[in-house]
Amino acid sequence: MQLPSPIHQVSYRGFNFFLKRDDLIDPFVSGNKWRKLKYIIQKALQQNSTQLVTFGGAYSNHLLATAAAAAKHRLKASAFVRGEIVNNEMLMLCKLFGMQLHFVDRNTYKDKQLLFDQHYANANAYFIDEGGASEEAVLGCSEIISELEKPFDHIFCAAGTGTTAAGLLRGINQSQLHTRLHVVPVLKPGEFIQDEIAAYEKNTNCLNLHCDYHFGGYAKTNPQLIQFIKDFTAQTGILLDPIYTGKMCYAIIDLVEKGILSGSDKILAVHTGGLFGIFGKKDEFDKF
Repeated sequence: MQLPSPIHQVSYRGFNFFLKRDDLIDPFVSGNKWRKLKYIIQKALQQNSTQLVTFGGAYSNHLLATAAAAAKHRLKASAFVRGEIVNNEMLMLCKLFGMQLHFVDRNTYKDKQLLFDQHYANANAYFIDEGGASEEAVLGCSEIISELEKPFDHIFCAAGTGTTAAGLLRGINQSQLHTRLHVVPVLKPGEFIQDEIAAYEKNTNCLNLHCDYHFGGYAKTNPQLIQFIKDFTAQTGILLDPIYTGKMCYAIIDLVEKGILSGSDKILAVHTGGLFGIFGKKDEFDKF
């Protein structure tokens, strides 16, 4: 594990900002996935669980991270995969790490606790919610702030469930920093993230949501975003994905160019990792 994760200065379109490279923590348990799972696995081991059971879609970075983390700790791993039976690179890696996959229809998938109880209630297994969402995950993500050696005016992160953002917010509040947290929801509509974050961290005074950078919704793109990712990666050598980090970095540059943020402010963005930039849906890669 590369910890604390390094901070790299990035220059793009004449503007400098910083990237917290959580994508470099581990090749498979990368970014916020490692931070979310850190205390979850500790708790599972304390309870003498022998198996991790979780949930996600067919291209879920969380599933792969859980499979890899379980293997590292000599735990069994199983996952309920939302939707029809498919084969892809992400699921192949999950199986290589020893994860057992159960494909379930979308309606059945909605009741995750019932699925767990029906299949693993008596299996000495530990329940991990989709994306790792939990108090333990928030605690792990809050440690990002404690790794910073200098203060920043603004910190950015992309958000799917809001767990990472809640952790960052908690870290900012606990350290009593005068830092604004900017969250870029990748779903449409994204306003619900405010409530998800507040469920874990009540004090949201330093929180800003930017809900206009979803590009149509989760895993949706358009030519403008794709061109931005291509240009950014070619000019910086840092790989972005079209689901999370690409939209976050696009938002930062756009807010600076519109004058909403000052180009002289110290801005840190959290690169939350993931392998979608390498393994993804074919129709998304055709756009590149």
